[in-house]
Amino acid sequence: MIGLFEPPSSADPQKEDLAPGAFLLRGFALPDETAHLDGLRVVTARAPFRHMVTPGGFRMSVAMTNCGSLGWVADRTGYRYDAIDPDSGEYWPPMPLSFLNLAKHAAAQAGFPEFLPDACLINRYQAGAKLSLHQDKDERDFNAPIVSVSLGVPAVFLFGGSNRAEKAKRVPLTHGDVVVWGGPARLRYHGVMPLKESYHRSLGGQRVNLTFRKAGWPFGVTTLKQY
Repeated sequence: MIGLFEPPSSADPQKEDLAPGAFLLRGFALPDETAHLDGLRVVTARAPFRHMVTPGGFRMSVAMTNCGSLGWVADRTGYRYDAIDPDSGEYWPPMPLSFLNLAKHAAAQAGFPEFLPDACLINRYQAGAKLSLHQDKDERDFNAPIVSVSLGVPAVFLFGGSNRAEKAKRVPLTHGDVVVWGGPARLRYHGVMPLKESYHRSLGGQRVNLTFRKAGWPFGVTTLKQY
């Protein structure tokens, strides 16, 4: 396993510029694929996937869970970060070391060397699931980047502009790809197109996305941003 403060031993992956401050790192998660999948199983055994409900009462098509000091939660009261899993009443599972290594190294590769996430939102997409264009605005400090890791079947990531009306770039993602955006790109709109039927050797018909953030909110603080 790669040490916490050691760079990956493999050669740098292909790096693609998406916008100022935003980069696609092709295959960046592949060298430690087994450790990431093992970590995913450990987390979801303690905090299973669930379909959260928006403040407007709509059931999300994407199933979610969390690990780390804070977890992102949606319900009829709003969107928030909380240290407690509302389903179990227990703390979210700790972030696996391989997850933390991956987030730190990907951020550094994209030019954000000080990134230390305290939250990892884990989304599970099945055929037909999507994520509408939105901004990540529930965090306390926008100086830290977002690190988004794709595992499983392919998906099309939508990377838009500073307002919802701007045309979004369509970015095909495959197993092991990592997208990092911060700085001038931190508040860009983004989403995922409806997932198509497909199959992956490790995750079957699923796509799992790990989204690392520095949330920084005191436990249980509710934000009322509407997506």
